[in-house]
Amino acid sequence: MPVTRDGRGGARRRGIGAGMALLWSLAATAAPAAVLPLGEGDLVGTASEVTAQRDDTLIDLARRHGLGYEEIVRANPGVDPWLPGEGTVVHLPLRRVLPDAPREGIVVNLPEHRLYYFPPAKAGEARVVVTFPVAIGKMDWETPLGVTRIADKVRNPAWYPPDSVRRAHAKKGDILPAVVPPGPDNPLGSRKMRLAIPGGAYLIHGTNKPAGIGMQATAGCLRLYPEHIEELFELVAIGTPVRIVNQPQKVGWDGGRLYVEVHRPLENTDSPVVEPDRTALARLVAAAVRARPAAPVTWSRAEHAFELAEGVPVPVTPEPVAQVSGP
Repeated sequence: MPVTRDGRGGARRRGIGAGMALLWSLAATAAPAAVLPLGEGDLVGTASEVTAQRDDTLIDLARRHGLGYEEIVRANPGVDPWLPGEGTVVHLPLRRVLPDAPREGIVVNLPEHRLYYFPPAKAGEARVVVTFPVAIGKMDWETPLGVTRIADKVRNPAWYPPDSVRRAHAKKGDILPAVVPPGPDNPLGSRKMRLAIPGGAYLIHGTNKPAGIGMQATAGCLRLYPEHIEELFELVAIGTPVRIVNQPQKVGWDGGRLYVEVHRPLENTDSPVVEPDRTALARLVAAAVRARPAAPVTWSRAEHAFELAEGVPVPVTPEPVAQVSGP
């Protein structure tokens, strides 16, 4: 894997909590959205590495390379998120299996904390997917699963805190106003897109505190880095379909080879989707092989991927042998 020499320093190690928000406000701005070509296979992107500098944190590196907190931490077990150390090689999990969903509109896979946007194909141009890390609903404020659409779009929105959010804050002694006007203190950031989900104000929006991007940290909405929401806002039209899925385990083909990708299940959720287990993963792999016969599956690799749940694609069949034509 190529190593990127990144000389920009990040914030120094601080405590979790208020210090984390300060860290992220000082961190380098997020990378532009990843625009990746869609081939015939199920994998997109290229994994990479970066060498941490003296003052870098994983939080700095995640935002700088268009990743969320959980995915960079899971891909680097044993590395201190707050002080990786100068010279530490940090894996950037930029290669991924696409979710099992139609490749149109927006697809959000909650366990990987990631949004995929499939722009309409243009005549004569190759299809692409644009992908962003997101924060999702926590505990009693789950992000709902299902199919919906973008109902409207607003620049510089005001925030009207829902009653449930105001009550939760009031219990902590934090009295929220009935409305927060646009500006740097607005939790919705500079853009919001409302989802057409009955019975709730579910949004895709920005933030003034990007510390939770890539985590379960919202009241049910989907939250993006400030730079990313501005990009997505310009790309997406009102009426665009949105599919929200819960797929902690994914399988996909690339170049005749089968890969599995395993994420940790959502925490404190009542989602009807069954939590990942070995049997479920085995069924996914078996179904993929039945649909497209290949070399024998190395089940120990699938088991290892399940145990680690690092959220990176792991090959479970051998690389195809190139056919050599005769004279």
